[in-house]
Amino acid sequence: MKKRITILKASITENRLLLEANEPISGLVPAEQILVDTKQYSFIYLMEAKEDYTYIEIPEQIWSFLKSAQEQKLPVWINFQDQQLELLHFHEELEYVISNIGGNSNYGKEMVTKVEAIF
Repeated sequence: MKKRITILKASITENRLLLEANEPISGLVPAEQILVDTKQYSFIYLMEAKEDYTYIEIPEQIWSFLKSAQEQKLPVWINFQDQQLELLHFHEELEYVISNIGGNSNYGKEMVTKVEAIF
């Protein structure tokens, strides 16, 4: 099973979106890809670790911050204590995923409804 790091909260500060992780992010490298978890109603930003991928889980309660950052074209960063890392190509990937979800029953009615309500 892939390692999952969950985003606990978000804030917009210093002209960027800062996502607070629940555990260390050291050694991770942005894979520049976003997936969708329709069971958890989350977006998953992929990070590469030495031997495998790590999933950065961005739950529904954070989506309004994603929308604001997207509208303001703010860079997205992940943070754990004193560790920070920019999530490269975040907005391009998110826009692509959202455009695929809209009206697409393959993601499940509930996921489509939640995404369309915010984005």
